[in-house]
Formats: sequence, structure tokens, C-alpha cells
Amino acid sequence: MRALMFGWEFPPHILGGLGTASYGLTKGMAKQNDMEILFVIPKPWGDEDQSFLTMIGANNTPVVWRDVPWETAKSRLEKCMDPQEYYHLRDHIYADFNYMHTNELGCIEFSGRYPNNILEETNNYSIVAGVIARTYSFDVIHAHDWLTYPAGLHAKSVTGKPLVIHVHATEFDRSRGKPNPVVYGIEKDGMDHCDHIICVSDLTRKTVIENYHQPHWKVTTVHNAVEPLSPEIEALERLSGVPEKVVTFLGRITMQKGPEFFVDAATQVLSKTDHIRFVMAGSGDMMDQMIRLVADRGIAGKFHFTGFLRGRQVYEMLKSSDVYVMPSVSEPFGISPLEAMQCGVPSIISYQSGCSEILHNVIKTNYWDVEAMADAIYSICTYPAMAEYLKVEGKKEIDTITWEDAGRKVREVYDRVVHS
Repeated sequence: MRALMFGWEFPPHILGGLGTASYGLTKGMAKQNDMEILFVIPKPWGDEDQSFLTMIGANNTPVVWRDVPWETAKSRLEKCMDPQEYYHLRDHIYADFNYMHTNELGCIEFSGRYPNNILEETNNYSIVAGVIARTYSFDVIHAHDWLTYPAGLHAKSVTGKPLVIHVHATEFDRSRGKPNPVVYGIEKDGMDHCDHIICVSDLTRKTVIENYHQPHWKVTTVHNAVEPLSPEIEALERLSGVPEKVVTFLGRITMQKGPEFFVDAATQVLSKTDHIRFVMAGSGDMMDQMIRLVADRGIAGKFHFTGFLRGRQVYEMLKSSDVYVMPSVSEPFGISPLEAMQCGVPSIISYQSGCSEILHNVIKTNYWDVEAMADAIYSICTYPAMAEYLKVEGKKEIDTITWEDAGRKVREVYDRVVHS
């Protein structure tokens, strides 16, 4: 079985949970002996782990024919692609795209991020998908999140191969129920015209069925998982010099993640004790607002903003935390609590998160129930037996949730659509 997968980010260059999930799932699926994955992203950087898949960069795929000397192709592509692949792709340009802005290789440039012209990049990505789909042989197409649905649909239209779309989040989650009609339209188009839909939680499945009007038989839940920690990460120790307990929020500082409820809970806890510090790790469009809110509440002396953390920094933060809190308003899944529990950090999550469907050794509250959240934080920081129980039992639980199991469920979906 060979899958052509379209993604938008991949470690170590990630901006959210999508890249982490793409990495974990593909690595888990690669453990199936007969599974091959061609993974397309807008812009590879050359330092991605490709030991278990073949990566194709949309920015290295020509859409306009250029007479490029071998040495030029080699110098421009050596970190990310075998130049021979470039010429192979060039043979499958299927239309005249000379009206588009391309570089000396005849390729469209991509930011590799989430720029202001994201809709333009999404459209350009779908154009490149046509060249890639015509170049390689595969059995099934798999598109991750709305940014790649047009690419998946284009690949399906030119090859007739079945398309599976993977819903990691919906516009209803990102907007607190007030969807951007353009993004909603792209999501709905992908769902209407694909062969099957995978959702990361039953919560997301319900949204897809009810808000996007999809038949229940077309939608399957495959919960996310977590990668085992490397020995290097396991060996990390708590950062020294902080005698107080540390309570951490780690994620995008956006309305979907409920950062203001974390600040409210911190305010309540700090009215009872000054032996706890709070950390908001991440970046996002509400960061300035949260900084002002913390100042207005008079808790700035016990509240810290780290900015965006990546890779090892995430685990250094978690290993230095006594409590992890995810107060998300609408979280399709939420991998970060799993990562926290891996590190032995007692965790508090909202009932409104998909991971609450599979996690048991955590404390769950409604995102808006700030009193319950504050009580849980205070209790874990105050009662060592409670903290120890959540630490030990949480770690045991997480060790049973694997990407290999998730990969087998995805493979069942592939088999169904390929042989139907």
C-alpha cells in the first residue's frame, strides 16, 4: 500500500500540533511492512527525518518548464531533493502556468508557515499537487487539515484514486463557533467530495456530522497518540533555582485555547498562596492581551511568559513543571497533555478537549469553571500524595497510547476505500 500524503508542516519546523501529529502517525504507519508514504509539504528545510518516508517539497516541484543545468539544480536542491527527481517531476507539467510567479527552476515559492496570503498558498499548493500526482504511482491520497484539502481533491481528480481527509481541527474550533465562510467552504468541499473522513476525536466527528452535514458512515475517529521519549529527553532534569511549584500552560495563545481562564484560575490560586508560579508558554494573537490581563490582576510577579518553545525547550519546560493545565474552549484533540503526562506532570484538562475521551488519570473541568480549575491546581500543589498518584498512573496510561495503534486504524480506512 502506497499513500500520497499532503501535509503543511513537519518536525523539527513546527508551529502547532499538526506537524507533531503528522510525524507520529507516519512513523507509526511505517512500521507496517508493506506501507510506503510519499509525504508532501510546501517547504522542506532539509533536516527532517526521512528514514521512514519519502518527502517531496512543493517548492521544489516545477510547474513551468525551464532548461536548468544539472549544476544549478544540484546547488539549489541538494539539501532537500535529489536533482534527478526534479527533472522527473518536470516531465509531468500538465498545463501552461507561465502566468504564475516562479523562480529560476520554474517552481512556486512557499513560506513554509501560515502567512497572511494563506489562501493563495493553499491554491498554489493544489496546483503543484497536480504535477506530483501525475509523477508518482500510489494507491490512496491522504490530506491533513483544510490547507491541503484542495491539493487532495486535485490529486483525486487527475488520478481517480480514493481520497481520505484527516480533520485535525475545524473552523468551528478555531473561531469559537463563528466560522470564516471561505475556510468553512474549503473544509465542506473537501468533506463532500472525499471518499472517507478521519477525525482526531469523537468530539470532532460530531462537529463534522452535524455542522458539515456528513453521513455518519463516512466519518471514523482515530485518536492521536504520542511518540516515546528519547533517552536524552528522559534524562532532562528540573531547571534549578525555582523553589516554588510551577504551573504551566503550553500552547498557542488564542481564543480556542482559553488562556484567559488560565489567568483567572491563577488569580484565584495566588489569592490563597504565594508559593506557586504560573507560566504561559507559547505565542499567539492574544499574547499582548494576556500580558495586560496579568498586569491588571496584579499577579505579574508570579506569572511568566516564555514565548514560543520548540523541540527540547518544550520538554525542559514540562520537566520543570509541577502541574500542566489545558483549559481549551474547543480542542479537537490536544497532544500536549499527553506529552506532559509522559514527563510525569500531573495534568488538568477541559472536558471540551478530544483527548479527554481517552485520558483517565487526569483532572477534568469545564473550561469556564475557573473555581474548579483553581481548586485542582491548589490541591495538586498542596497534597503530595495526589500529585504522586497522577504522576505515576498518568505515565503508565500514556505508555499504552501509541501511534502504531493509530496507524493500524488508518490502514483499515485505506483498505476500505481502496477495495470498495
